[in-house]
Amino acid sequence: AALLGASPDEIVFTACGTESDNAAIRSAIEVYPERRHIITTRVEHPAVLTLCRNLSKRGYRVTELNVDGEGRLDLDELRSAVDEDTAVVSVMWANNETGVVFPIEEVGRIVKEKGKGAFFHTDAVQAVGKIPINMAASTVDMLSISGHKLHAPKGIGVLYVRKGVPFRPFMVGGHQEHNRRAGTENTAAIIALGKACEVAGQWMEDENTRVKAMRDRLQATLLELIPRARINGGEAERLPNTLSIAFEFVEGEAILMLLSEKGICASSGSACTSGSLEPSHVLRAMGVPFTCAHGSIRFSLSRFNTDEEIDTIIREMPPVIRRLREMSPFGREFLNS
Repeated sequence: AALLGASPDEIVFTACGTESDNAAIRSAIEVYPERRHIITTRVEHPAVLTLCRNLSKRGYRVTELNVDGEGRLDLDELRSAVDEDTAVVSVMWANNETGVVFPIEEVGRIVKEKGKGAFFHTDAVQAVGKIPINMAASTVDMLSISGHKLHAPKGIGVLYVRKGVPFRPFMVGGHQEHNRRAGTENTAAIIALGKACEVAGQWMEDENTRVKAMRDRLQATLLELIPRARINGGEAERLPNTLSIAFEFVEGEAILMLLSEKGICASSGSACTSGSLEPSHVLRAMGVPFTCAHGSIRFSLSRFNTDEEIDTIIREMPPVIRRLREMSPFGREFLNS
């Protein structure tokens, strides 16, 4: 609660961020059964997008807002979309693949101005513990957290529900969490999450400065050493720890395999969809060219990373990309040009 600037009675413990997202959106449509409009974005985490698309099959009108080539939200499109039939607007605080940060308070003001009581939910799984959040001064009604994203154990999440906001639980049975989420609480994980939030609050400013410096050095050096590389969302405001970088003429999964052999961990998109050979839905929504989307990987840094580890990536990455390009017909053509 302290990390969010919230009251303890506004905190509902869940099993994960996905449950928190589902609980928020399902509650909103239960509170407003007569409203049939849901607004989200094309770049949301699957926890939100899949639910909204399933609800569209049940007769809900779902608007998926576009983003520009840097992953930034079009607020004018949001302003035009919100109407009196809108039950909930769900917009993530920061994107899990690119790190692009959305103007959440501006979004909230539009929802409150035009939504006639519509709920505003944000998936803040990537943002909490990385950028300052103060719910006491926020327009957000409900906010989702996943514990392991800030070094708590897996299997614990939070749904913040602003005091006075009507809430309908979709898990019923016992009276846990003040009748807002039935089921035995994971007490050990809750305690661990509390400690993780305490540590994040103490070190956020200093550690984010250091992490951003590492990320920026990694980004600048890879762009310098590897031709035909580009940063996804590089011109937008981003989280300090996230680097989504694309390399033309190679496959992201192949990059990850070779990096893994060298002890380097990265991903090709959302952790929940890693392993899929389909291009990222986030990068497709941004209009990233097909060849770049397929060759995109993500580095997510933390306060536990070191400058020596960044040096290792910088040393190993260029030969990995060159080796893969030599195996690709298009890559060979590029190297020989």
